[in-house]
Amino acid sequence: MIHEQTLWKEVKDVVNPKILSKNNRYKKWEYGYNKDYDFIVISKTGRIGQIIKIQNIRIALPAADEPYKRSKIKAEQYWERFEYPKELQKIKTRFDWEEYPISFKEKWYEYIDEEFKRREEGFYFYNCGSPVYITGTHYMYLQWSKIDIGAPEFREANRFFYIFWEACKADTRCYGMCYLKNRRSGFSFMSSAELVNQATISSDARFGILSKTGADAKKMFTDKVVPISVNYPFFFKPIQDGMDRPKTELAYRVPAAKLTRRKLQENIKELEIEGLDTTIDWKNTGDNSYDGEKLKLLAHDESGKWERPDNILNNWRVTKTTLRLGSRIVGKCMMGSTSNSLDKGGDNFKNLYYASDVTKRNKNGQTASGLYSLFIPMEWNYEGFIDTFGLPVFVREQDTIKARDGSEITTGVIQHWKNEVEGLKEDQDSLNEYYRQFPRTEAHAFRDESKQALFNLTKIYQQIDYNDELNNIANVTQGNFQWNNGIKDTTVSFFPSNEGRFFVSWVPNSNMQNAVIIKNGKKYPGNEHVGAFGCDSYDISGTVDGRGSKGSLHGLTKFSMEDAPPNHFFLEYVSRPPTAEIFFEDVLMALHFYGMPILCENNKPRLLYYLKRRGYRSFSINRPDKIWNKLSTTEKEIGGIPNTSEDIKQAHAAAIETYIETCVGMGNDGFGTMFFQRTLEDWAKFNINNRTKYDATISSGLAIMACNKNKYRPTPMLSKINYNLGIKRYNNDGNISKIIK
Repeated sequence: MIHEQTLWKEVKDVVNPKILSKNNRYKKWEYGYNKDYDFIVISKTGRIGQIIKIQNIRIALPAADEPYKRSKIKAEQYWERFEYPKELQKIKTRFDWEEYPISFKEKWYEYIDEEFKRREEGFYFYNCGSPVYITGTHYMYLQWSKIDIGAPEFREANRFFYIFWEACKADTRCYGMCYLKNRRSGFSFMSSAELVNQATISSDARFGILSKTGADAKKMFTDKVVPISVNYPFFFKPIQDGMDRPKTELAYRVPAAKLTRRKLQENIKELEIEGLDTTIDWKNTGDNSYDGEKLKLLAHDESGKWERPDNILNNWRVTKTTLRLGSRIVGKCMMGSTSNSLDKGGDNFKNLYYASDVTKRNKNGQTASGLYSLFIPMEWNYEGFIDTFGLPVFVREQDTIKARDGSEITTGVIQHWKNEVEGLKEDQDSLNEYYRQFPRTEAHAFRDESKQALFNLTKIYQQIDYNDELNNIANVTQGNFQWNNGIKDTTVSFFPSNEGRFFVSWVPNSNMQNAVIIKNGKKYPGNEHVGAFGCDSYDISGTVDGRGSKGSLHGLTKFSMEDAPPNHFFLEYVSRPPTAEIFFEDVLMALHFYGMPILCENNKPRLLYYLKRRGYRSFSINRPDKIWNKLSTTEKEIGGIPNTSEDIKQAHAAAIETYIETCVGMGNDGFGTMFFQRTLEDWAKFNINNRTKYDATISSGLAIMACNKNKYRPTPMLSKINYNLGIKRYNNDGNISKIIK
């Protein structure tokens, strides 16, 4: 069994080899975003080598010169902290250093100079036979930071974390990172180390800490930031003001200046500068924390656990302004967290995370949040399954694999995780908590509690997990519908596109496509026996806040179809195009292509009037719970069903509930074929008392009702009247019959 990792991949043939060689020779690659090649250069040497992609960001690493080798033997090539010379350990401050003779300083000049170089440019070393690059920030964490276990371990997951973080720092369009993590991944220590690393080389700068509570922020400051600062070597440590181990603010007078050879030869002493230049502090949790201040770096820990009345979205809107001057970004945010359940802060963090998707940028090149999202699956960073080289053991493929502490790893982390999941399947809330703490997918990380769920979460999440494992891309195609040759009301074709608004999992045979029957000049659906659509429409093109409900359309086949998969959701559309008319035309083209009718809410009637004007009134299903004579004038004119009736709401929810129980998740015949993850997640969150936000649930439920409309047909009231027809009943026992009275 081979595990195919998806965290990163190498990108080849980005730059013409001749141009690459020329620019490397003249050291012309500039640190930062390169628009010509759409990658971020994190090299500070002017030379680049390998180009990799992490979470849709292409990153150009520095070119490797002569990577460090701990040993010539491959099995002995791994990260090991370099020993700090004992002669230098005795020196506690820059003032002490000044008292030593020039001959002593000259002896250690190259060592100190090399440490500054590694801090600035990063470091290449051989790991298990291969040269690997770590950023300068990562080097400072591994070599000079003190954490709860002493020296940090090298982990491949952290290497990619720091490379991604360096790209965030280098990109002038970016405010920082939003890191969706698993428990015990070391983020608090890594962000604390970065605070100290940057603060000790900055002047006139402010560094801040926020966490889920003020007490947590204070603990991070006193238990992580301060010890890391205290244990820095003297040549990296600025002159510190106040207490050695402060409780609220760590203040540096001047940044640590590089000890140059000229200073050594001329014995130039440091000038004592009075006043505070750089500080690290923490704030109590609140929407307005750090409001009005200017920060160079904000460590934002446990951001997915802000519970009411605190709101991470409100806080970020305020905090974001502390990192910029006008349009220029002058500071960065290192944000990371596991996620609470959705109603305990997880939903806000989820919105912030997805607003940080680098594939969705505005015209200024920024994401909606300004941050860049990063998710590292749990199998990369799970304690007990990291080998000697800091590499995760996804699958155990050989007899003996040793962990860093010398213990034997007897199984792969993925199998171990699956065993844990299997053992928790009878306790859905414990299972969801385990998923949130140790997620293998983003969907795992945002699992909700099952206590308030209307539908069967076990079934829904079984299907979500199955789709993830199945590589859902193979089952769902994204694209758009278009009229052939641009001529409306002729024939429609489907065109795959990564920018498409439609997601489809089944397309009918060519002889079933565009099955529109014309009778007496009216258009009728030719595939009404195959399936139907449900739609949650909208009437207004734009809203004041730009966050109005989306138009939603779902297509579903009926039971036991010869030419179509039975009970199968084959189309999902959840989008809000620039104008309502574009949405209406999208819906009409889908109806025409599949030749199926639609059940739509008629409280927003513009779509239904649009269909009528184009001659597609017969595609609009009348509300199935009333006979024709009982329909209102408007309902007779355009069809549709209202969403205001409590009976309709209950019938709608019951339709989805029945479908989930019979067609979603693990069943007697295997797993269901519901491949649309957005709809599954919408079902998981659905609140029948506040239906407005759940567009996908509304339209998918209407599709189910449309395919089963006979169930909602009104039953006529029958009254029985007894008539005496004068017919007597007799008891025929014995020789003589007797009348029964």
